[in-house]
Amino acid sequence: MSASPLHDIWEASASQPLEASIGKASQFYVGFALLLIGFFLTSLFGLNNTFKNVSLYGIPASLAFGFGAVYMICAVGVYV
Repeated sequence: MSASPLHDIWEASASQPLEASIGKASQFYVGFALLLIGFFLTSLFGLNNTFKNVSLYGIPASLAFGFGAVYMICAVGVYV
């Protein structure tokens, strides 16, 4: 009886640890910058909230807040 293909992949990846795209030392700065961008874009959207500005300000602000919050949570040691 042979091992399953998934088990073979698991064993092959054991020697290759996962490396984060943003290093632990710079997560705070990336998160802080994304949160500032999110606040800035949200304030621009609040000043002139038309349907056209949803794609221009609203969606990028949401993404910046979302990713910025996750990076800040990880930077201070609370893992999600």
